Order: sequence, then C-alpha cells, then structure tokens
Amino acid sequence: MQPAFADFARAVYPFLELQPFHRTYYGLLEAFAEGRIRRLIVTMPPQHGKSVGATTLLPAYLLGLDPDCRVAIASYSGMLASKFNRRVQRIIESREYGELFPETTIKRGTKPAGYIRTADEAEIIGRRGSILSVGREGSLTGNRVDCFILDDLYKDAMEAHSPLIRENCWEWYTSVVRTRMHNRSRELIVFTRWHEEDLIGRLRQREPCVELTSWAQLDALSADTWLHLNFEALKESPPTELDPRGAGEALWVQQQGAALLGGKRRLDPLQFEAMYQGHPSSAHGLLYGGGFGEYERLPHEIVRRAAYVDTADTGDDYLCALAYAVDADGGICIIDAVYSREAMEVTEGEVAAMLERSDVRQAAIESNNGGRGFARAVQRLAPAVRVEWFHQSGNKEARILSNAATVQHLVRFPRGWQQRWPELCAHLTTYRRRFRANRWHDAADVLTGIVEREATDPKQRRVRGVRFL
Repeated sequence: MQPAFADFARAVYPFLELQPFHRTYYGLLEAFAEGRIRRLIVTMPPQHGKSVGATTLLPAYLLGLDPDCRVAIASYSGMLASKFNRRVQRIIESREYGELFPETTIKRGTKPAGYIRTADEAEIIGRRGSILSVGREGSLTGNRVDCFILDDLYKDAMEAHSPLIRENCWEWYTSVVRTRMHNRSRELIVFTRWHEEDLIGRLRQREPCVELTSWAQLDALSADTWLHLNFEALKESPPTELDPRGAGEALWVQQQGAALLGGKRRLDPLQFEAMYQGHPSSAHGLLYGGGFGEYERLPHEIVRRAAYVDTADTGDDYLCALAYAVDADGGICIIDAVYSREAMEVTEGEVAAMLERSDVRQAAIESNNGGRGFARAVQRLAPAVRVEWFHQSGNKEARILSNAATVQHLVRFPRGWQQRWPELCAHLTTYRRRFRANRWHDAADVLTGIVEREATDPKQRRVRGVRFL
C-alpha cells in the first residue's frame, strides 16, 4: 500500500515540522501525484516550504508511485534546478526510501549499458522513468515529459519587472515546456508572485483557472483547467475549507508572525501584496500611482472638521471611517482613521471615540447595508457630534475612477500614517486602475466620498436624502 505524501515526507525527512497549511499543501500535492489534478498552481510566501514540498519531496514520491514517470524540474537557473535534482537523488538513495519504494532505484551495483546519472539527469534503473532538471530558457530537445514542475522562474523583483525577461520566459514556456508534453502530462507551478504579468498571470488570462476553496472541487475539475491555491501570509480572504484561518492570522506563526509580517508590509506595501499575499500589481497600473502627500502638522486655518464613514457591506469588507480637516485652500488633511473588519458592536465604539478625539463636529455615514442603525448607535455614543446618514446611489466604479486625480491632489495624510494604519495604507497604495482587479474598495470609496463632499460648491455639498439624528 502506498504511503500518503505527508507520511512519506516525514519518513525521508524526519526533521520536518508540518503546520496545518503544510498538511493541506501536501494533500494537494498527493492528489497531483495520483493524477487527480493535471494542472496545478500553488502560490505562497517566501520561506514557507513550497520548494521542499513540490521540488524536492514530490519528484521522489512521483517516481516511487510510478518508476516509469519522466519528471522534469525547471527553475530560473540551471544551477538551482540541478541543486533540486541532487536532493531528489539523495532521497531516492536513502534507506528509508528504499523501504517504501524498493522498485525505484538509481544505485544498483551493476548499471545497464548507456545508463545516465548526472547532476542534471538520473534514470531509474530497469524502468523508463527519470528525473531531469533545466534552467529557464534551457533546452529539452528529445525529452518527453510526463510531469513538469516549475519552481520560481524569476530570480528576484528585478527580473520579474523586466518586460524582456518576462517575454523570454513566456516564449520559453510555450516553445519548450509545452512542446515536450503529451495528452496525459501534468504541470505544477509553484511561485512566489512578483508581477501581475508573470507566467502565472499570463496563464490565468489565457486559460481556464479556478480558485481552490474545497476538496470537492477536485472531483469536478476538467482536464484542461488550472486549479489555483494561494496561501496568504496574513489571512485577508474569507475562510475556506482548505484555509480556515481568521482575518489577520499569520500562515506560519512560529516562523513569520503577524508582527514581523506587518513590519514587512509597512516597508513596501506593493511588494508585500505581491510576494506575501499573492496579489501582484505593476506600478504603472496603480490608481494612486504617485502616492499621497503628507503633512507634519495641521494648517493653522482650519475651516471645517468632519468625518466620513462607510460601514462594511459584508463580513469580508472593511469598515472605513476617516476624520479629516479642511483648510482655507481646500486641502483635506486626514486626522484619524478606523479601518476594521470587526463586528459593528465593536466598531461603533471605535468610531465614536475617533470622532471625539479628533474634535469632529459633523460625521456623514452611508446608510447602505445597516449604516442607518450604525449611525444611531454612534450618535448615542458621541452626542456632541452631529451625525447624518445618507444613501449612496452613485456607481462606485465610476465615482472612484473619475475622482482619482482630485483625491491625489487634495488629500494629505499625517507623516508616519503607513505605520499607524498599515492595512489602510496597503489597500490605498496598491489600488489598481482596473477596478475589478481590486479585492477591497472601501478605503478608495471613502476618500472619493470625502472629495465629492468637500471639493464641490458649498451649496451642493449636502447629498440629497440626508437625514440628521
């Protein structure tokens, strides 16, 4: 009886410490090895064990299950691919492996004529199987491949952001990788994402791809469809059967906890979204590409202090509340913020406290999706603030996109806002022009709402349908 992949991994690598997400990952790799999945993409953050599972342990497991399987490993350099190959060979040579898969061997005393074993290629003795490694843009002439494993075809951000290298990688994939495959061949791509137009991005644009959320999907998958599982370093997407973490939980707490990841996000939100969250975007595609202005201290002449609040549409959305001050020149300075996915009974108090400490005189709360009740609760908690609610009927996409330039021109944040409100900063600085490419619109929607109210003629400021409490 064949061992489960996780049991095999622990047998040949007894030092492994498998976290819950590793067991999910290994279960998926096992389904791939058994042929239940033919085209698989897995993305996860750096230093979380993706290569150990997919590029070191999996090839040995594949050859154990089927000694006639021709496996190829590809990476951004031939040297790295050869390193993976040597690791696989050492596993196959081990006593533990021999006990599990005695029919798969590369180390008998007498080798058959013409037998090949190098750092780049090794044949299974007495069978048709082999393990081959190649660097990106390397040749595979004459080699038929049953199972292809592509691990990090871009060395770093500089390579991934080079249009020339991305195009060369794509051409190599279509003219070399795909031409070595047959009807029953399988493909596994394991990447840390760098750019939205990397190999994974281009495949997702051109071929069917579904996001994996439950194990039942494996039984209804067509042969030509890619299955994609993305492990976020900090959980932001809704919980699923395969990744049941709650919002904000780190993927591997013992290795890279939420505090460490938060620091990395503050350093470079755009890169963090790509590498650690699996949501890349190119700088030229950002809506607020130039960033936002900052201020050291509020202007002396403040003509108005107010706040704008958008309650969460669903449990996955963020409540966004921004307190701001308008100066004599019409500039808008953000004073304070609440950006949270907590329940309304929590955020009601947080918003009320923000209004009071910001010395806000008036707060506008969108009445959509429970906003009316939220507004009444906030008014009870902050009686000195004039709270109004209104229904926002404008098209969100049109409003955000058409006001983007005005938002960037007028809105300024306090120096150090990236550290004070890291999630707010990340979602604004990585917000893309292609509206449907964004997961969260809450922060951009509130900035748009503030500008709509403050940058128009004062007589037009009041939105029709306003109710005061």
